[in-house]
This record gives sequence, structure tokens and C-alpha cells, in this order.
Amino acid sequence: MIKNFLAIIAIFFSVVGFAQKTNSSPYSYFGIGDEVSLKSVEEMAMGNVGGVLDSEYRISLTNPASYASLLWTTYVFTGGNKMINFDDGDDSQISSHASFTYLAMGIPIRGNQGLAFGLQLNSSVGYSLLDTKFNDDDELVQTNLYEGKGGTNRVFLGYAYKFPFNLNLGFEGAYLFGGIDKSILNRRLNVQYATKHKVNSYVKGFEFKTGALYKHDLANEMNLKIGASATLAHDLTQKGDEYLFSLDNTRNEIAIPRDTLYSNSLKATVKYPLKTVLSAGFGKQNIWFFGAEYTFRDALDLSGSYYDEQNSYQYNKSSMISVGGFYTPKYNSISNYLKRLTYRAGFNYKKIGLEINDTEINDYGISFGVSLPMGLTLSNINLGFELGQRGETTGNLLKENYFNFRLSLSLNDKWFRKRTLN
Repeated sequence: MIKNFLAIIAIFFSVVGFAQKTNSSPYSYFGIGDEVSLKSVEEMAMGNVGGVLDSEYRISLTNPASYASLLWTTYVFTGGNKMINFDDGDDSQISSHASFTYLAMGIPIRGNQGLAFGLQLNSSVGYSLLDTKFNDDDELVQTNLYEGKGGTNRVFLGYAYKFPFNLNLGFEGAYLFGGIDKSILNRRLNVQYATKHKVNSYVKGFEFKTGALYKHDLANEMNLKIGASATLAHDLTQKGDEYLFSLDNTRNEIAIPRDTLYSNSLKATVKYPLKTVLSAGFGKQNIWFFGAEYTFRDALDLSGSYYDEQNSYQYNKSSMISVGGFYTPKYNSISNYLKRLTYRAGFNYKKIGLEINDTEINDYGISFGVSLPMGLTLSNINLGFELGQRGETTGNLLKENYFNFRLSLSLNDKWFRKRTLN
């Protein structure tokens, strides 16, 4: 087990330094990128319902109070692939990207406490857009290439305590960090040099989350669960440098700067208001569950020199409504493997809180998934699928029809067991 633990730690720190393409959406241009769902594969497969989920051998990431229900040491590795069909009303294009999404570990303590820590992808930036202009003779006279990459990550540590009257309380702290690079390359016909405006920035800050989870036992081994979690208001600082330089006006992909025309230091603050998640559901533990969840937050506030000239968009209040559930025919069956499979499905509708050219960007999707047990152990492979749509073609915007595939490996073991001598 010590070897397994050291391997987990080694993978954890190697992932922190691993550069990856995490997005391919033009909407990731705004702010510090697309916000990534900070939920487990199992939660996302149920329409993002997760605030009332707790388990003896699964990690639920929405509500830190759920960590107190762990009875098995659990570690999870997760990745996914997203395919997007972009539609501007006239043409369509398909893009896809694969990425690591989170690594987490949960440790039970004395049967009524739990500790969890891990690394999550928090936001992602990834786009490449080409804007062209033609003269009256249909000759290409100017191009603008907009590119961006990077994002932020989240390292978290959470603790929860289970009280005798079926009430869990939890707390989580996280450090957010990451780099974002954006650029605009301008080329013009019959001009010797092209120009490129490039901005490199680094984002960092802390956030804190609290949560509560209450379970009330009903007849026929059923139970009612009510949960609430809140990510407290916090600020992220963004510092960087911008450059305007000239380069040879060729189609060479390697841009070699010739003369720096302008340079400047930038600084900004991204203010996140209180984010609240309210959840409720009922079912039989480890057999079936159905729940609903409502998430809401006031508008983000972006200020500072990094965003001084950003007047084409604004942030409003955001919210999400989720419904979903799971069903396991017989989770402890020995003779029938298919009965141990867990099936999930759900739906969600999001008001992202982003308004571009006076058009509000919304997102909705349906999801489903399955957990495949590994042998006769509690470890399992979790598959998640999501079909959805974001944005619209009005206001010179893009509509995205997307398909998400997610995969996680959840491993379980008992730590700190007393050894017996024969």
C-alpha cells in the first residue's frame, strides 16, 4: 500500500506540471476561460446532481460534507474528450480535444470523519479564430488570427465530520493557479511586416467552501437527503505582460519577432461572489436515487488594466437547474455481474451568466453513464456521456452542439487495518 501511495503522489505532482490543450471553444476567450464543472464523473452523468450524494467508497466533489461518509480509502483518476460542432448560421465545423480533468483521494478517519484532497481543472482557454477581409475584386487583403490557450487549476483539501444524528458538516480550502496566453496576429496584403499583439498572464488566489448534508430515514429502508454547500466570495489576481511586435509577413508558422513596438505590464482582479448549491433527493443507499439541485451566483466582476478595453461582453447572474438519478440492481451480487452495474441519467439547464453583443449565452444538456465494477471489489470504471448545446447563431455568435465523453478509474482499499497473527 505504501508503494501505491507513493505512486499516487508522483502522478499528482507530474500532472501539475503537465501542459495540455483543455478547450477548443471560442467562448473560452472571455474572462479566465470556460468554467469547468467541479464534479465527479458520476455526478455529471446524473445531470450534475451531486450536493446530496455520499458513499462509503465513492468521492463526491460538490459538497465537502460528503467526505465524512467514506469508509474506504478511495483514489480517482479522470479524463475526457469533448467534440464540438460549431454553427454560425452559414457554415459548420467540428473540433475536439482530450484532457485530464481531476485527480482526487479520499481517506476515512475513525468511521465518522473524512479527508479528501486532489487536483482539478478549474477553467480552460483554447481557441483559434481567423477573420478575413476581401476587396471589391474578391482579393484577400487582411487577416486577423485570434489564438488563446491555457487555463487555471485547483488544488484542494477538504475535511468533514459526521454527527450522531445523521448530519455531516464539511469544509474545503483550495488554491487556484494557472497561466493564460492570448494573441492577435494581423497580416495585410503588400505590407512587408505583420504585427502581433500578445498577452501572457498568470492567475492565482484562494477559495473556501462549506457544506452540510442531512439524511432522514424513511420506511422500507428509504431515506431523504437534503444538502447545501457554499463557495465563499473570493478574489483572483491576474498579472501579466503585453507586447506588440513586428514580424516577417510570411506564412511561416514560427513567428520570429523583429522589433518590439510596445510593451506594458497588466494587472486585474476577478471577483467571484458567493456561490450556493441547494440539493434534495430520496432513495435507497447504494440501490437507487433521484434528486434535484439548484445552483446560483451573482455576476462576476472583472476589473483592472487587463480588462479595460473589454466592452463587447458582460457578466450577469448565473444559475443551473439539475435533475438526475442512478439505479443499481444489486450492488453486492456475487453470481451476476450485470446486477452490480450502476446506471445513471440526468438533465441540466444553465444560465452561464455571460452576455455577448446583448445576447445571453445559455447551455443545456442531457447525460447518462454507467459504472463497471472491477472483479468482486468495490473499485470501478465510470463512463459518462453528455449531449448538449450552448449559444445561438443570432448576434453574430456561434451555436455549439457538443458531445462529452468522460472516463474515471476509482480504486478502493482499506487502510490502517489491524493485522492478525495465526
